[in-house]
Amino acid sequence: MIIKLDTSIFRLSRHKAETVKKVATPLTRDQWITADRIVMAAMFIITIMGAILF
Repeated sequence: MIIKLDTSIFRLSRHKAETVKKVATPLTRDQWITADRIVMAAMFIITIMGAILF
């Protein structure tokens, strides 16, 4: 069964010319280290919680 897409939603969105293009900037070494520490801490906490619960 094919449902026709309501096009009124697209009229409410902004025109493509108005959008601001974002340039992806690569992370610095310090930002990578910080992100890695956050991920490792989260994984460590989840592992401990999993060991307690199960």
